[in-house]
Amino acid sequence: MTIESRLPISVCIIADNEANRIRRALDSVAGWTSEIIVVLNDNVSDGTDKIAAGFGAKVFREPWKGHIAQKNSALAKAGGEWVLGLDADEAVSRELQAEIRRLFARPEKTGTFAAFNFPRCTIYCGRWIRHGDWYPDRQTRLWRRGAANWGGIDPHDKLCVQGAVGRLTGDLLHDSMESMEQQFRKTIAYANDFARHCAERKRTIFFPALFFHPWWRFLRAYVLRLGFLDGWQGFAIARVIAIYTFLRYLRAYQAQKEIETK
Repeated sequence: MTIESRLPISVCIIADNEANRIRRALDSVAGWTSEIIVVLNDNVSDGTDKIAAGFGAKVFREPWKGHIAQKNSALAKAGGEWVLGLDADEAVSRELQAEIRRLFARPEKTGTFAAFNFPRCTIYCGRWIRHGDWYPDRQTRLWRRGAANWGGIDPHDKLCVQGAVGRLTGDLLHDSMESMEQQFRKTIAYANDFARHCAERKRTIFFPALFFHPWWRFLRAYVLRLGFLDGWQGFAIARVIAIYTFLRYLRAYQAQKEIETK
């Protein structure tokens, strides 16, 4: 593919040691986008930098500043008219790539919106999840440069867009490649983050929340959003969501009581 036929899109990725999975992400955008920016943590030592350079990416090393600041740092380096944000464990499906190509072939469509979102489909224990709380899991990841910045609360970053957001239908593919042990460790870390944010915002957690919120999240994910159609994986995901919900409210309630007794 010639340079002239590439779309005016800068791909922005932040990564730590991701040599085992970043290749798929890079391969899904190489050749049809105009630029790939990869910002690595300064302690990366597994060859992720060499893999990224092999796909023609512009590679930068920086101290870790948190998800939001690191993603905004990558964004600041982008030179394209549009930006596509990816994580190292994600890839643009062929369907989504074709849809983006059709979109850019119609300037009247790209001129109408400041950004576009699309569904993200995650593979979990060998199965692509199509129901429950994990799908369609729409992500706003394609935007006109200057129309958005990363915000939210670390580690849960969120793209803050100034303008209308359009909807695409092709999937962003997500392969977390996490074991259950890794998933539960992350759950505990996120529960501690939730407790800290509640304290910072002076949000009061009442004891009944420890019972009602986890059951509601399980019911919503497994029954109302048809998680049972995803087999045992759908049940496992709904249970993990319920456990995470319980742990975060428990941790916030515990921290709140500790403050009250001081």
